[in-house]
Amino acid sequence: MLRWSIIFLIVALIAGVLGFSGVAGAASNIAWILFVVFLIIFVVSLVMGRRPV
Repeated sequence: MLRWSIIFLIVALIAGVLGFSGVAGAASNIAWILFVVFLIIFVVSLVMGRRPV
């Protein structure tokens, strides 16, 4: 998930440099959503992994 977030961030940066503002905005929004989902899954896995059996 983090890999896809970084890929979309790089796509957004390249599109922004080349002047494609619509593509850059969409890619940055997708990157932000994927990063938030990654953080939520990461925190849940940390909490679930520390529970004693």
